[in-house]
Amino acid sequence: MKRMKRSLVSLSALALAAGTLTTITFTVASTTPAYGDHCDPAEQGQNRQQRQQDQQDAPPQDQQGQQQDQPPQDQQNQQGGQGDQQGDQQQAPPAQDAPADAPQDRPAQDQQGEDGAADVPPPAGALIPASPTEPPAPGQDDQQGGDQQDQQDQQDQQGDQQQDQQGARQDQDQDTARRRPTQSPTRTPAPSESPAPGETAPPGDGDEEECADLGPFPEDFIDIRQVQRNVQEPRARRGGSRGTFTSRCGTNGNGHRNPDNFIVAPGVSNGAHHIHDYVGNLSTDAFSTDQSLAAAGTTCALGDRSTYFWPVLRDRTSDANVDDPDGNVGTIMRARQVSLQFRGNPASRVTAMPRFIRILTGDAKAATNGGANALAKWSCTGFTNRITTKYPLCPRGSQLLRILDFPSCWDGQNNDSANHRTHVLFPDGNGTCPSGTRAIPQLRMTLVYSTPRTPSFALDAFPEQRHNPVTDHADFANVMPERLMRFAVDCINRGRRC
Repeated sequence: MKRMKRSLVSLSALALAAGTLTTITFTVASTTPAYGDHCDPAEQGQNRQQRQQDQQDAPPQDQQGQQQDQPPQDQQNQQGGQGDQQGDQQQAPPAQDAPADAPQDRPAQDQQGEDGAADVPPPAGALIPASPTEPPAPGQDDQQGGDQQDQQDQQDQQGDQQQDQQGARQDQDQDTARRRPTQSPTRTPAPSESPAPGETAPPGDGDEEECADLGPFPEDFIDIRQVQRNVQEPRARRGGSRGTFTSRCGTNGNGHRNPDNFIVAPGVSNGAHHIHDYVGNLSTDAFSTDQSLAAAGTTCALGDRSTYFWPVLRDRTSDANVDDPDGNVGTIMRARQVSLQFRGNPASRVTAMPRFIRILTGDAKAATNGGANALAKWSCTGFTNRITTKYPLCPRGSQLLRILDFPSCWDGQNNDSANHRTHVLFPDGNGTCPSGTRAIPQLRMTLVYSTPRTPSFALDAFPEQRHNPVTDHADFANVMPERLMRFAVDCINRGRRC
């Protein structure tokens, strides 16, 4: 009877493991999102609906799991009783004894196998290995004699207790495996986790958890037509400067990009942890110096060797760059137009900015630092009287705008400062510079992109910033020849457009 009972326990465990594996395999096969666009916010609504459907289906599956657990136990009791009645009349064939005897001869393997599965739940998303399709080798209890019977009796008692625990925990494992992805979500997709061509990533909560790490989120987007008119430029007063000077440097058609920032992280490769687009100076990287910048070539007209750079914008529906260690997934979208305009001050004339001055705008870590230094401005062509800090969804025929205004009140002494901000400040709402500073030409970068009309694009960003649009920022180092800077200042103060 005890041998019969142990055989049924093993068969029950095999059935439960096989049932669990079947459920998980079905879930994986039913996925549709591609790995590269699993954090496309446009897909997240569909993922939520799938998760809700899974939750609605969960109770019948739980009930089915209980039904799968209970009948084998009832069958154990029934067949155990029949074994008492028929034990003297008929001896069970060796093939029936084999599943019950073999585990007894390998107690260490049992503790790491069936008992281990009950005591230590599998990690989140791990597939439960399939049970062997063939029965174990025939047992050796009869060969070892009655000395092993006492050990078998004790292990029977332990097996009964552990079977009860195993049944309960397998129910819990089934429920856990049904709700968790088959891969634990990670912030940085590893190359080994990338599916083979044609394969798909895990569905449901896995997508949401991945996006919780990477972003952006549906609430980070807004239809530009829902934004109220909110742009109010200060009017130039008497004594102010109305002119502009534009440096024409192209749109980075030569593909000058890297994840460096020689201003904030000099000498550190990948110091930015996101890719920058560069125009102007051709040599800019983590190791740039005043001397190297002055000696390099440029994409700008009139010999402007200044360096202008900003984080790239990516199309997130693409499978490109899925192995990026910082989670910047998607295809880089190059700006269709780049305007680098130096403007005047509405309250005063401007003075020349010194050569090699470094200036920042915005905060690449605004999502965690707060909005003190954030200055993200997003809009669409045809809607320039509306500015938002979210990614704008532009209607057909309209293109996305990134507007990056730099501070323009210089302390008159320093080309840089410890925080890269206090040597150049922003004017107040009326355009007046703070006491102790003087107005210099204000750089405004305007970048134009053709983006999807769905929430399927995002900035490159530090991983913890989750691609929040408020983290938009840009950098500038002035390497204009002094003669060109004087020309720009003269255009601005005379009210000309150059």
